[in-house]
Amino acid sequence: MTSSLGLEQSLAPVGSQSPPPTTKRKRSNTGGDVAVAVKPAKRKKANKANKANKARPDEDQNLDLGLGLNLAIGKLDSRLLADYVAQRTKRFATDLSHVELEDEHIPEKAYHDTSDWVLPRTLQNMPGFLERYSLKARGNKSLSLASKKTGSPHTLVVTSAALRAANITRALRTFQTKDAIVAKLFAKHIKLKDAIDYVKKTRQVYRMGIGVGTPARIMGLLDAGALSSSKLERVLVDCSHIDQKKRGILDMRETQQPLMLLLNRHELKKCYGVSSGGEVQLILY
Repeated sequence: MTSSLGLEQSLAPVGSQSPPPTTKRKRSNTGGDVAVAVKPAKRKKANKANKANKARPDEDQNLDLGLGLNLAIGKLDSRLLADYVAQRTKRFATDLSHVELEDEHIPEKAYHDTSDWVLPRTLQNMPGFLERYSLKARGNKSLSLASKKTGSPHTLVVTSAALRAANITRALRTFQTKDAIVAKLFAKHIKLKDAIDYVKKTRQVYRMGIGVGTPARIMGLLDAGALSSSKLERVLVDCSHIDQKKRGILDMRETQQPLMLLLNRHELKKCYGVSSGGEVQLILY
């Protein structure tokens, strides 16, 4: 009988046999080691986590840590940029309904296609990039000019942090003249009230061609009347730059949400992609 049972077990399909439980050694009260089965629930939890990690897209392949860049931005045309930004909005705006998300959506026609730019999107290449994709600046020196209406830049550059704003300001000083300054609109140690006073005093002496700052600071200056968007021709968003934690302006709640509030301001959004005069270009660098 015993040999018959053993034969039946040996002929059973391999797939039908349940795997032996994983065991580990545990010290008993008598001083010896005994085998203890590992709880299946722990294995299931670990397997589930592994599957989730495999299912998550590997975004690191698009990161150049040496240059501090997310290379994915430069590969996206207008349609894909609209989808990319919408995904980031949905990620952080979990409390919004579908209708509210639609209100926050910036359409494809708003985004200027820069996917044919082949150079790395570094600070050094930003002036050339801005010249190439600024429609009204092609073939002339308009990036080095400024409106006679003070506090009314033709270009706003939006970035994630104070130090980055300072670096961009220096990189774009190639467009600065005695009649048109490139203004840093943010410094970490300067409060909003002091920044408002600074911009108001500066515009009494200089005319501003390009303003550089963080989304929240730019909105604060617009709300206070220190800045005006009446002569604005383009908004350049510093999207490709990533910090030491591999995060860009669209990857952090504290910068992504203020950025979307800024880009969705009525006076800007109504001018995106219009065919007549008064267009405001939305350019992601």
